[in-house]
Formats: sequence, structure tokens, C-alpha cells
Amino acid sequence: MKFLKLLSLSLFFFKIGFSQDKMIVSDLDNLTLNLGEIFKPVSKVILSDGSTGDCMNIIYYNKKGVFSSAKSITFDRSEGTLKANEPGTHEIVAVCIDSQGKRLSKTFNVNVNYPKIKEIKLSINDENIYIGNYVKLIYEITDELDNKRMVDYWNYENASKYFSKVGVTLSSSNKKVKIDESNNILAAEEGKTSIVVFFDGVSAKIDLEIKMNPVVKLDLTSDAFNARSGDVINFSATAYDRKNNELENIPFEFSFTGKSFDKSNSASGLILEDGRFVGDVPGKYIISAKIGNITTSKVVNIFPRNVKREISNVGRGIVNDRHTSDFWIFEGVDGGDYGVTGTWGSDGTAFFWDVSNPSNLKKIDSVQVDARTVNDVKVSQDGKICIISREGASNRKNGMIIIDISNPRDVKIISEYTKNLTGGVHNIFIDNNHVYALSNGERYYIINIDDPSNPYEVGMFELNKEGQSIHDVWIEDGIAYSSNWRDGVYLVDVGNGIAGGSPSNPVSFGNYSYDSGANHATFPFKSKSTGKFYTILGDEIFPNGVNPNGTNETAGFLHFVDFSDLNNPIEVARYELPGHGSHNYWIKDDILYVAMYTGGLRVVDISGDLLGDLYKQDREIGYLLTGSPNGYIPNDTMVWGAQLYKGHVFYSDFNTGLGAAKVSSNKPDNSKTNQYIN
Repeated sequence: MKFLKLLSLSLFFFKIGFSQDKMIVSDLDNLTLNLGEIFKPVSKVILSDGSTGDCMNIIYYNKKGVFSSAKSITFDRSEGTLKANEPGTHEIVAVCIDSQGKRLSKTFNVNVNYPKIKEIKLSINDENIYIGNYVKLIYEITDELDNKRMVDYWNYENASKYFSKVGVTLSSSNKKVKIDESNNILAAEEGKTSIVVFFDGVSAKIDLEIKMNPVVKLDLTSDAFNARSGDVINFSATAYDRKNNELENIPFEFSFTGKSFDKSNSASGLILEDGRFVGDVPGKYIISAKIGNITTSKVVNIFPRNVKREISNVGRGIVNDRHTSDFWIFEGVDGGDYGVTGTWGSDGTAFFWDVSNPSNLKKIDSVQVDARTVNDVKVSQDGKICIISREGASNRKNGMIIIDISNPRDVKIISEYTKNLTGGVHNIFIDNNHVYALSNGERYYIINIDDPSNPYEVGMFELNKEGQSIHDVWIEDGIAYSSNWRDGVYLVDVGNGIAGGSPSNPVSFGNYSYDSGANHATFPFKSKSTGKFYTILGDEIFPNGVNPNGTNETAGFLHFVDFSDLNNPIEVARYELPGHGSHNYWIKDDILYVAMYTGGLRVVDISGDLLGDLYKQDREIGYLLTGSPNGYIPNDTMVWGAQLYKGHVFYSDFNTGLGAAKVSSNKPDNSKTNQYIN
């Protein structure tokens, strides 16, 4: 059985209790391997008296791979071996399972050596190097396995992967340039020079020509001088020579300094090479453009964004005897408003609700199926059919259940569908009488439900690569947004026509991935205020695994990727709530409604151009902590999802059930802040 099948809730291990007088010891501790090397670890449990403890089985997994099937370290479980596939330091978790099924785990750092460098080639991204400018070197590194890597030395994160543990030595042929202790190269004098780089026993040389600065004057213009925090201001610089002629192809360097209006705060912002600037904190900022020793500046004022609003809890549908999973709110065929919620780690029950009065959420029916978890629930556009996913079925068939909800007060199971879905269905989506059902966290099958009593498969989408994995799929305008963990998002034509795709012939036409490898959910977003098209990619990370019996630690954030150019998607912004991770979300009218797990329900203004850290920019309209003293785990917020529906924000909470909130047009009332409540 594949390792993915051993895990649940996005492939997380529980930390279920060995006593603290036991620990795992292993020869994995600070192990160093070469790329491609295979190693068979030996691990055991040691008691406090030095004797060997009970350990019937040892399982190893890549800590990053819990969420992404990461291939940096892979495992052959039949042989009990691991293989080093990517250089760097990797966290490998050893899990011991005792004779009673209890687990003890420990994380070990395994180092994989980078292959020896065979060749280095140097280049620069701009041929015009003027006195007073820094030279930005680009390295093309070829290792002994003929892998090629492009490294921009001015990109710290990228460069540090290759240069941090091996010394890089730079020297010049003369004093035309100055090289500081951090290997930054400053053009100092006119003339020709050579830079020689020594790295990992290999050297490379590049010839440079330093030119006199032709610029004697700069003009700096912008499309605004006053803006709110988070608003993007576009700066443009123009250079002139001694004859007042405008010069072309000048490599300007933009920078800023600032001072916060709030004396207890620091100015913060971001400026890009193309002159786009965003201020995070209200204050006065000086924006500068520079070429060599010629500079010019302008001052801009950044004022508060002023989007705060009161968010209040309107009603709760408490579920306090089990965990709640995903949910969906819909209009029934009778015109009433209804909801359905799944349950997690229990007995396969899904609940149906009357939500017509958000202040009085009523449980009106339920179904119970052979499953441990009903992770996902979706409702057809016409409000007649509900699909629920199954994981942990006793007969291991899993799959999905098709339910007639024409009368939400008396729902009836129509059929089940299990073909190719026996490994478990974590998430599903319904679009135009087709169900997109994830199979075993690896691919999704497309099932026609024109006749819900006789569903049949019409198509399938997978990445067709080693270690492929998927967590979610969302369909909008005939495009499936497939969230594939470490492989990021794939845009798939399933009827839009952009790439000739259909449900029976899904065709991928766009992709974006990022380093954390934790792409858990994707939501498409076309900005009403700018017309730009984004995909918003959410992380899901549990640094210490999932604790079903208490408060969890969560991490990760939302990545805003400008997909206006399908061939060149660019990550431009993030929404990161410090200390909390993201889960599911919803967007309407340039407002983001996001479940931030332990951080609660958050409402965020995403209007205008998006650039930089949206949380720092005070774009947050408000938030609601959803824990309840009557919850399954009392007073413990763990928001799973959010959905805007007819003016209310509905949410599901892992520990409390279903809830409804309202965003007021009024600003928060802080008059009672810091008062004690008896």
C-alpha cells in the first residue's frame, strides 16, 4: 500500500501518546549522503533506563512530503531504504508504532551533498555598467551530473542555496571595480576589467567595460503623491545628458526611505525594479531613482487604508460530538436556503441544515455512510443533487455518494460510485452535471451524473510524473484549477475552449509552483477594480502534525499570482497571518473571505493593484474567532472554510460546526477594549 494511503486529513500523522520516558534513536541523526545514494536506516525506541522499547513497525517520511509527496528523499518501504534525490538539508520523520497501535515520532536532519561543480559561466543582465553602479552577476552552474542552475547573486534566497556552504572568492584584474567583504562589485573607474570567480574548486572569468556616466539629470514622476497603505504608486524615471537629450536603456535603481506617522512603528514598504512602490505603514516616504552618482527623489504620503468594519457572529449550528469538515450553502428547489456539512474522523455522517434564518441555524436531516470521514460536500447548481466524499470505509471501497436533496428535510441516497476511487476521495467538485473526484490524492476522475442513478466515468486528469499528488480541484468558466501540492496549480481546460479541452479530454495550459510545496487550494480571481487575473494559491502546513484532541499549530499563507500572461505567471503579493495557516476561502467583489484555521475567519480588502504583504498593509477588514465553549473542543478556533451567501459569511469550524457571520458597514466599536467581563 502506498504511503499516501496511510495518512488522513491531507496526509497528516497524529501524535498519539507514548509516554515521555521513551525516545527514538536512529543512525539518521545528522546523516550525510551523496546525491543518488541509497541508505537503510536503523532506528529503535530506547527507554529511560537504556533498555529497548516496544516498536513493532518503523515508518519514515519526508516532513515536507507529508503535504506534497516531496521527492527530495524517497522511500522504498518494501526494502526499508531511502534515496537521496535533491541536495540540501531535509527533515526525515521516523514514526514507531508499538504493539497497541500507539505512535512515537522524532525528526532527524539528513544532509545531501551538492554534486561537485564542473563548470561556471558568468553573465550580467545589462551591458551598460556606469561608474557608481553595482554589477549584478548571474551564474550558470553545471555540476558533474550535468544539471544546470541559473543563480542571480543578488537573489539571496536562490544564491544562498548554492553559495552558503562553499566559499565564493571574487577578484578583479585592476582597480576599476571594488569588491567588498560580501562580494558586491562596485564600478569605480572608467575602463576595462575582468572579474574572476572561484567556487568549489572551479573558476570562471567575465570581462567588463565600465563606462562614464552619461547622465547629468534625472526626472522622477509618479501617478500619485498621496495614497493609502497597500495602494500601488507607479514611478517613472527619465535620464538626460549634458545636451538635455533624453537617454534610452538606462538601468535605473529605485529605492526608498521612510518614517512612520506613528512614532512607535517603523516605515515599511516595497519597491520593484520597474518603479512600482507600495507603502505598508502610514507615513512619509522618500522615493529615489539612481544611476551611478546621479540621483533624484520625490516624497509621497501614505495614509491609513481605513477599511476596518465590525464583524459579528450571527448564529451557530453547534456540532459538539465530532469534528466538522467542509460545508456548502445553497438555495433549494423550494427557494429556501440550506447547508450541508461533513464530519471528520467519526462515523461517516453528513448533516443538512436550514439556514434561511442565519441567526437560527437548524439541523433538519442527516445521512450516514460507511466511512470514517466525509471530508468534502458539494451541491449541484440546480440545488437537486449533493455529492459527499468518503474516506476510511470499512470495505475500503470509499468513493462518493450521490444524494437527492430536492427536499433537504428528507434527503435520499441515490447511488454510490467507487470505480477508481477506492483509495479515498478527499475533495470533489460539481460542474454542469460532472463530478471531479480526487482519487487517492494522486489524480481526479471526471464522472458524468446526467443520470445520478447511473454515473459513469468520462475523463481523468493527472500530472503523469513520479510522486504526483493533488489536494483540491475548483472549476470556474470551464477551467479546472488543480492544486497539486509541490507542483503548484495547473490550469486545465475542461470545457472553456481555450485549449480545446472538455470533461472527456482535459487539457492543461498553465502552471505555477513555489518552493514550500504546500499548494492546498486555488481560487481564481479577476479583480473588478483593475481587470487583472490572479490565481490565489493557499498553503496548508501543520508543522507538528494534526492533533485531533487539542489546539493545533498551523502555518502557510496565500500566494497571489498574476496570471494575466498565461505563459509568464508572476507571484506579486501574499496574505500571511503571523502564527496561523490558511485553509479554504471565497472571493466576491474584491473582498477575500478566508478560513485561517486557528486564526479564525478573516475578511480582507483585495481591491486595486496587489503588491507585497497584504497583512502588513492593513487591508484586513476584520476577523472573527469562532471557538465556542460548547464546541467539540471548547473555545478552540479551527476554521475550515468560508462562503459568502446572500450577505452573510457562513463558515465551518473543525471544533464547533456551522456558523454565520455578518460584516457590518460600521467601524469596530473599541469603546470597551481592555474591560474585564465577569
